[in-house]
Amino acid sequence: MHFSPNERTALFIDGANLYSASRNLGFDVDYRNLLTFFRKQTNVLRAYYYAAVLETEEYSPLKPLTDWLAYNGYTLVTKPAREFTDATGRRRVKGNMDIELAIDMLELSPKIDHAVLFSGDSDFRRLVEAVQRRGVRVSVVSSIKTSPPMVADELRRQADQFLELAEIGQEFTRRQMEPRPARAPRATPAEPYADPTDA
Repeated sequence: MHFSPNERTALFIDGANLYSASRNLGFDVDYRNLLTFFRKQTNVLRAYYYAAVLETEEYSPLKPLTDWLAYNGYTLVTKPAREFTDATGRRRVKGNMDIELAIDMLELSPKIDHAVLFSGDSDFRRLVEAVQRRGVRVSVVSSIKTSPPMVADELRRQADQFLELAEIGQEFTRRQMEPRPARAPRATPAEPYADPTDA
């Protein structure tokens, strides 16, 4: 893993994507430890977290996490999610944050040396390429160890470095997810994207 302590770095976290990747690998992310881990490697100027939030419900499972992040060093970027029922009758939530993330990364690119993108979405390949043309190094954090892999090949090839979530995740794992006690203490809120129909 190549970071310089003097590099001006920003983290761009696609919340739903990181949640899916970490769940597939069998752990929850502790966002306090994640920020600490990257601050030890480099000069983190900003850490953005992107999430689409359902505003129709009185209580959103995402709210404890977003509240915590907003007060603990993250810049929170949210927008209302859209709820719909799919062909099988299951309730689904749609809320894509790609445009918000792309605009922030492009706008910030003159002020940073290194962008760390937490997503495996192939749609970001052109964004990574555009930011690199401005002289910014881009690292992509995702996983090829999930089945299927969470990161698109073209995004992984475009990045200056690919960080395998399964390998660095142990640095900011909140807890393993196999058996869990009824009331485990929580460092940071987790399971914000759990499908309510799975309960």
